Amino acid sequence: MRRSVLLGVALLAGVAAGPLQAAELSVAVVGPMTGQLAAIGEQMKRGVQAAIDEINAKGGVQGNTLKIEVGDDQCDPKQAVAVANQLVSKGVKFVVGHACSGSSIPASQVYGENEVFMISPASSAPNFTDAAAKAGWNTILRTYGRDDAQGTFVGKWLADTKKGKRVAILHDKSAYGKGLADEVKKAMNAGGLQEVTYEAITAGEKDFSALVTKLKQTGVDIIYLGGYHGEAGLLIRQARDQGLNATLMTGDSLASPEFWKIAGPAGEGTLMSFPKEPRNIPAAKATVDKMKAQGFDPEGFTLFSTAAVQVIASGIERAKAAKPEAVAKALKEGAPSDTVLGPLSFDAKGDVKNPAYSIYVWHDGNYKEM
Repeated sequence: MRRSVLLGVALLAGVAAGPLQAAELSVAVVGPMTGQLAAIGEQMKRGVQAAIDEINAKGGVQGNTLKIEVGDDQCDPKQAVAVANQLVSKGVKFVVGHACSGSSIPASQVYGENEVFMISPASSAPNFTDAAAKAGWNTILRTYGRDDAQGTFVGKWLADTKKGKRVAILHDKSAYGKGLADEVKKAMNAGGLQEVTYEAITAGEKDFSALVTKLKQTGVDIIYLGGYHGEAGLLIRQARDQGLNATLMTGDSLASPEFWKIAGPAGEGTLMSFPKEPRNIPAAKATVDKMKAQGFDPEGFTLFSTAAVQVIASGIERAKAAKPEAVAKALKEGAPSDTVLGPLSFDAKGDVKNPAYSIYVWHDGNYKEM
């Protein structure tokens, strides 16, 4: 009898000492998976999956294998809040998203109040992190730069390189579009260049004929639009149809092949601002090559999404636990995290430090850094 008991204890000890089965940790990616901005959602999803595959291939993080969960907010604020609440009810603790600032800002309240770690790879409105910091939500971060940084860069560039030109500033009333346009205006004005008109359009608008007529009357040389690729493509196409040859310039939302699909040849010469080309960063080469081999070009916000998952993994390793508050603290206070974008570090608000931008030009269906 005693031998049987000892044998049973030994067997139990063997089981306890054996390899532990890794737990699954959900990482949600939330963005416009359907609708007009679905190309951005696809970039985000592909970027997150690439990072998850790489991390899992190396054994996961702190005993966890990662799995993707996808949420579709269509860049609609109400839908964003609904998706955020669904993820909280499921117990999801890490979210890569959302994309549009107008969705990220209200969703951040849900995540912040429920101590969910949220890191956006695309939202640039200053109020996204400013409001979170003011409310004491410490788990809100982003791998992407702020509009005040991008807008200052663009406004100064316009003032320095387009002296004497007639510039019109337009925006689509969204948190992203208006916020970016206002920052461009502020920096451009500070540099001594005044706009000839400042106008609002409506997101989803299809007919810009009246606006184009007004712009022609001002003799505008450059049209700066704070908004998305759908309206930008239609605007420049209709401008060309009416004989207006002004150069269109926008922000980073144009980093999608969808712009050219809408604009066609009318998009030739369109300018946009975007961070230094992430696909050219040495740390991204292996990921870029792998994704291209799979038939997907990781442009736009793809690699910012990959980096977001890598940041999450780095924070979990440092905190030695998948606890959002501890992860956020470790990231803000620790050394930079290694990512496909190079080393990333964050300030107390959760903003990525030292973002750098370039001017790009659209030519023959593709955009290239000037």
